[in-house]
Amino acid sequence: MRVIVTLRAIALGLAVAVAGCGSPPNADVDAATASIDKAAADRADQYAADSLKVAQDARAALDAELKTQDGKWFKSYGRTRELAVAAKAAAEKASADAIAGKERADAIAMKQKADAAARAKALMKPVRVGGQIKPPTKIKDVKPVYPAIAQSARVEGVVIIEATIGPEGKVEDAKVLRSVPLLDQAALDAVRQWEFTPTLLNGVPVPVVMTVTVRFTRQ
Repeated sequence: MRVIVTLRAIALGLAVAVAGCGSPPNADVDAATASIDKAAADRADQYAADSLKVAQDARAALDAELKTQDGKWFKSYGRTRELAVAAKAAAEKASADAIAGKERADAIAMKQKADAAARAKALMKPVRVGGQIKPPTKIKDVKPVYPAIAQSARVEGVVIIEATIGPEGKVEDAKVLRSVPLLDQAALDAVRQWEFTPTLLNGVPVPVVMTVTVRFTRQ
């Protein structure tokens, strides 16, 4: 009778032990794996290498724990579950860091590209209209404001201006070549608002220098 009771106690103990072991946390392990795969897809190796290393180390610890439990007769997956949750969190951080790192890298690249374009534009010397370089077509005209003092003084005439037209067709610079003192500023103010079609040289927009005239005639 005592043997039977002892066997029943052992069986009950085994049942309790097995019940306490639970099942492998497959869902948590799969979630950790998916998060690490996502971090890799987000190019964490390039943009968040340190964070990815932490996630990979956490996954290695998880794999080691799983292997340890596989070798046990009585398994306990509490530690395994904790490591899976930690690996998932580390991978999610690596993914977020990678996205942020890529955004920063893209912003830097865009700024560098814009700076390079600005430097290239600054180094681009304007060509003078003539020969194969045809005068650009004016697409925006602004009439000069006839200064009241010039009208009172009955001053009229033609102001000749040398205008530098940028690659985009906007007037970047203007200077007077032939002056009518009371009319020069009004002429410059008008010309600086003119816009032209871009001038192409070998298919590339280039700045050009051309002479324009502004006529003032009293009514």
